[in-house]
Amino acid sequence: MARIGRGRHNVGVPDLDSSFFAHPPVDVAPKLLGLTVSHAGVTLRITEVEAYHGAVDPGSHGFKRRTDRNSALFGPPGTCYVYINYGIHRALNLVCGADGESAGCLVRSGEIIDGLDLARERRMASAREGAPLPKDAHLARGPGNLAKALAIEPILGGTPVVGPDAQVVVRRPDGHVAPEYLTGPRVGVSGPGGEGESFPWRFWIPGEPSVSAYRAAVTRVRKR
Repeated sequence: MARIGRGRHNVGVPDLDSSFFAHPPVDVAPKLLGLTVSHAGVTLRITEVEAYHGAVDPGSHGFKRRTDRNSALFGPPGTCYVYINYGIHRALNLVCGADGESAGCLVRSGEIIDGLDLARERRMASAREGAPLPKDAHLARGPGNLAKALAIEPILGGTPVVGPDAQVVVRRPDGHVAPEYLTGPRVGVSGPGGEGESFPWRFWIPGEPSVSAYRAAVTRVRKR
């Protein structure tokens, strides 16, 4: 069941720095809604995120241990963690919490507000032959589509999202007012981490067509 959260008025608050991310991901996630992410000529407004919190979260990539693949998730707050889902889709995560904690927020969906033509080209380049181009509102709907629109690649892992060295840039837009939001279970997370009462860690702006549809996890059985 979705729960309602209320944003706060943020007009006049200074621009972001790494301290914005240096908090538990469940606190950072709703504050990301309505902020912008820019990379490679495309900017979008964040409309949907999910929080993941390391050793206390069975749904997190950092739940068990640090590996070569997830090492960027253990990095300092305000940096990128990029993983490849099912060997195909990139996914952009923003590292939160303390350095070494393996906490982060998955940027699930957004509304393209600049670079629309580029986003369309990137989605067309990866589409199956003959497949129709999705509506503009759906170009960055879901983490894989969002990463395609922004041209996100694993090489960006560990790079900052704030400050002069940022490549993927997260900003608070002028006149930003934090929106009201809904919370609920995360998409596609199976097992204990997918339990909505304990982990209502998906946050989204209601009424936004760019927000992805909720799908419960499907348990996959490996063939012997």
